[in-house]
Amino acid sequence: MRRALEGIRTFVASKSCYDILPESFRLIVFDTKLGITKSLQALVTNGVVSAPLYDSTTHRFAGMFTLADVVHLIQYYYLTAHKYENVIAEVEAFQLESLREIEQAIDVPPPPTISVHPDQPLADACAALVRTHARRLPLVDRDDQTGKETIISVLTQYRVLKFIAINVSRKKEPRSPPAASLGVSDRFWPLSTATMQTSVFDVVHVFSERGISAVPIVDEDGVVLNLFETVDIVDLVRQNAYQVLDQTIEDALNQRSPDFTGVMTCTPADSLASILAYVRDRRCHRFVIVEPEDVPARDGMPARKKGSLVGLLSLSDVLRFIVGHENLKGMEVPGLGELFAFFGFKTGFSTFRFR
Repeated sequence: MRRALEGIRTFVASKSCYDILPESFRLIVFDTKLGITKSLQALVTNGVVSAPLYDSTTHRFAGMFTLADVVHLIQYYYLTAHKYENVIAEVEAFQLESLREIEQAIDVPPPPTISVHPDQPLADACAALVRTHARRLPLVDRDDQTGKETIISVLTQYRVLKFIAINVSRKKEPRSPPAASLGVSDRFWPLSTATMQTSVFDVVHVFSERGISAVPIVDEDGVVLNLFETVDIVDLVRQNAYQVLDQTIEDALNQRSPDFTGVMTCTPADSLASILAYVRDRRCHRFVIVEPEDVPARDGMPARKKGSLVGLLSLSDVLRFIVGHENLKGMEVPGLGELFAFFGFKTGFSTFRFR
């Protein structure tokens, strides 16, 4: 396993950010003067969940518009108890350049506004993603004479991992010991969970307060029933979310698009190789780790049913493990030892499809 990781890290270190870009791609960029309603419509129409922002006055990159901003906006208007009619009018007039004011009003930290040059090593970009906990990193070129910036593309964790999965051959190493009851240890631990009867707003508040993008939905025994994600908020926004935030998660999930691909699950024994193989073949952003079988009570620990929640493995966790903290210029990255224990060579992926 260690030789395989060293091979992946050597490969990443040999590439620039330009190397990861496809030959042809479409980039959607929003001017900071654009209204929030039109921005949301553009995201939905183009099937994307984020877009870089550009300040046409200063000709500079101005951050990212993401679903986290939508979550913060919903929380702000819900908490300030505006009348619905007033909310609609205010949202229609709201411009993207005012997003930071919303963050200050609800006391959430502003997102990182970092970017890298396309010529920079891919390893540096990966380290920046890990260091800032960002899910995406804009590639920005700058004209030395005029100072104007041009947004070239946006590097995402998924694109990086898919690039690695396609270009690095699998190298089998001795199986590492499984850790059936071990959760991924990171800054979001312990995991937030909800039930089918939890209100949508309560989960939206968790999204905003903890800076996360998914919450497992469990029953009274801790068995995973579903996953509520920030992308689900988009469908609610299109259906006047400000009126339906008091509905239950169960009601919200019943309004999901028929295009929903399902919840990706795996077991604690799954390997890094099998995870990368899955990322190579299908778009995914996280895996819900569940018990593969019933676990009897022992050593003071209660019994757990098959399908019970063990943890949540995000692409951030996988990327952090691959990059390794020796590549982070002295920064301590918790959880690598724990994550390493997850990667055996038994595969157990499955997809739950809920409506």
